[in-house]
Amino acid sequence: MNYTCILVEDNILERDSLAMKINKINGLHLKACLENGLEALNYLKKNEVDMVISDIDMPDLSGLALIKSLTNPPVFILTSSFSEHAAESFELDVIDYIVKPVKIERLNKAVDKAIDYLISKNKQLQEPIIKSIVSSSTPTTSEVIRTIGAEEYVFIKENNTHIKLNMGDILYIESLGDFSKIYIVGGKSHMALISLKNLEKQLPSNLFMRVHKQYIVNTLHIKNISASDIRLSNNTLVPISISYKQSLQENLINKKSLTRFIE
Repeated sequence: MNYTCILVEDNILERDSLAMKINKINGLHLKACLENGLEALNYLKKNEVDMVISDIDMPDLSGLALIKSLTNPPVFILTSSFSEHAAESFELDVIDYIVKPVKIERLNKAVDKAIDYLISKNKQLQEPIIKSIVSSSTPTTSEVIRTIGAEEYVFIKENNTHIKLNMGDILYIESLGDFSKIYIVGGKSHMALISLKNLEKQLPSNLFMRVHKQYIVNTLHIKNISASDIRLSNNTLVPISISYKQSLQENLINKKSLTRFIE
C-alpha cells in the first residue's frame, strides 16, 4: 500500500535534498513540495494526505502553528535545527521529531513509525469496540490493575517538573526517537526525554515487556494477544514485531497459560 505525504520547507536547498530522500522511500508518494506553512495550510484544506513532513522554523506560520491550525491534522513528522521544540511538538502528538541535518536512515525510521501508526489506527477504526456495562459499585478492571501497581512508581521530568507515575497507571510506552511517550490510564500521556531502550532497562521486567522496536506494554493491561498485535485494557492495539514474538511467547504466554494436562 502506498501512503501520501507533502513536504514543507522554506529553505530551497534543504527542500530539494529532503524531496530526493523521500522519493527513495518505498511505499511513500510525495504529492507536493511547499515553501511555507501558509502554503501547506491552504493545500491541506483542499487535499487529504496521510502524513506531513515539515520544518518547524518557518516565517509567518511555523510547523507547530500549522498543526494547531488544523482541525483534524494528518500524521506529522517535524524537522528542526534545534532540539528545544521537541517537548512542545510531542504534546501536539507528532509522530517523530528529527534534528537537522536529516539523514536518510533517520527519515526512514520516522516514516516507518508513521506507517505503523496509520496501520494500527486503521485497525482500530475497522474493528468494533465492545463496551461492557459495569455496575458503579463494582471496581473496573483498570481500577483493580492500578491498585496492584500502586506501590511501585517512578518519577519523570517533564517541563522542569518531576511527575510521579504509578506503575499500574501506565498502559504502554511508544518510542519517538530519543524521546518516549508514556500513555496513562484515562487518556493522558507524558513525554520523557529518555529513549525506549534506556526505559526498558529501568522498568521492572515483571510488569513491562518490549513487544516491538517502538513499543513497551504493561502486561497487567493486556486483554488479548493475536498473531500480529496486542489489545490493551483501553482497546488500544499495539503491534507485535517478529523479533519480539518468541520472547513474548516464552516469557509471558507460555508461563501464564492454563493447559489441559500438567506433569
